[in-house]
Amino acid sequence: MNNERIIDMGSNEEILLLWGSNGAKIIDLEGRTVLPGLIDSHLHISSVGINSQELDLTHVRSADELLDSIKNWATKMKPGEWILGRGWDENTFLDKRIPTIEELDYVSLNIPLYLPRICGHASLVNSTAFKISGYHPHMTIPYGGTVVLNSTTKKPNGLLLETASTIVSNHIPKKSYEQLKIALKCGLQKAISFGLTSIHTNDPNYLGGAQQTYKLFDELINHDGIGPRSNLLIDYDYLEEMKNIGLSTGFGNNKVMIGAIKLFADGALGGRTAHLSEPYIDDPDNVGNAMYDNDVLFQLIRNIRLQEMPVAIHTIGDQALVDVLNILDQFKTTKYRDRLIHVSLLNEQLIQRLSNSHRIVDVQPKFVSSDYPWIEDRIGKQRAKFAYPFKSLLDSGVICAGSSDAPIEPLNPLLGIHAALTRRKSGESHDGYNVKEKLTIYEAIKLFTVGGAYATNEELVKGTLERGKLGDMTVLSHDPFRMENPDQLLTTEIEMTVIGGEIKYQR
Repeated sequence: MNNERIIDMGSNEEILLLWGSNGAKIIDLEGRTVLPGLIDSHLHISSVGINSQELDLTHVRSADELLDSIKNWATKMKPGEWILGRGWDENTFLDKRIPTIEELDYVSLNIPLYLPRICGHASLVNSTAFKISGYHPHMTIPYGGTVVLNSTTKKPNGLLLETASTIVSNHIPKKSYEQLKIALKCGLQKAISFGLTSIHTNDPNYLGGAQQTYKLFDELINHDGIGPRSNLLIDYDYLEEMKNIGLSTGFGNNKVMIGAIKLFADGALGGRTAHLSEPYIDDPDNVGNAMYDNDVLFQLIRNIRLQEMPVAIHTIGDQALVDVLNILDQFKTTKYRDRLIHVSLLNEQLIQRLSNSHRIVDVQPKFVSSDYPWIEDRIGKQRAKFAYPFKSLLDSGVICAGSSDAPIEPLNPLLGIHAALTRRKSGESHDGYNVKEKLTIYEAIKLFTVGGAYATNEELVKGTLERGKLGDMTVLSHDPFRMENPDQLLTTEIEMTVIGGEIKYQR
């Protein structure tokens, strides 16, 4: 290695002959497999760390179990604290039931409660939280949001959708700088333990704005040497702050760099807020939520382009993607690629429109194993054939990058690779959901290496192991290219994470 770069590659004999003298440090991996450093192209790493300190609801499997978890957590609370956590998913509940606000009030002991769903596009709150927020029936709700009402009483039932969650979340006490730093450090350390050498992470809403987000990452990664290389996606709310402090896409170095500006075009399929071109099968009067009127969305993207920055825009429903592409087509590209995040539901025409060298699609293979089979109840089996169509995207020349969207899905990239290969949950034995969209092991690993490099215009410096590229490597206990059964990925261990030639993690 020289300046974090790979100097040479070759057989053991060749490299030892050329470079094995003068006190060279030799590390024998004893037959383990070395991959180019794995890259997660879309996650929220600070939230991963914060969640580790709060109520984890990812494993509850009924409304009663959710309520019991809240009740137990409430006994640990100190005066002035909130019950915070996330991860519940009624689609995995045996009873498919969401607790009522009366039940939430009963188990939370008058302590304010705020619990986002696993997707982050819906939240459960109790009456105490409503009271603190100053909610009243005539309050103006942020555009794109809904306070869900009980059909009989016409009073809030405890469920807030999309931007409506902010009427409560804005009143949650802010964490101190040191608390945020501890949480971010935890998230970054988790990332390297899972073999990630680079992440593209969206955090300003959790870390107190653009400037403070950059400062925290800079201190932990550039100064303290903790964590993977991090490309920072910045929420649109901080665009003006970025302009005022002189931050723009590309600012930083190859360890911490400012990325694209993040926007939301719609919601999620789980809560029926993804914006569809046709109604939900199980809610025939509903086509989901557009976060913005198209004229407003045009102006937001125009503002981003005036600062010569790319967009990274959340689009799950097919209508949301149509609206976004129609607007993007009206603007000149920047030197950095625009990013379409999720694109969960497509059609043949949309796939062709995504085949553009200036556009990256950030996909989350683990969504397949999490969302099937209930997604067919939402949109029907016919439309579900174009849900998460990874093979069709790649075959059409669309540049795709793999990601977890952690903490919505587990951080471990091997689980994403497994889902891309099998299109089923671990433990299931069928051939997979929508089999024709399964990827090969080569294609799946490429999503989390080469694809991630393209997403940040770094394909010339990372994504593959070549002379002159960054010495970022992920070492696995077993060779995924020689596995007889893809389920062997589920027991494969991360042996070592190497960043710039330096071992950052070793099992």
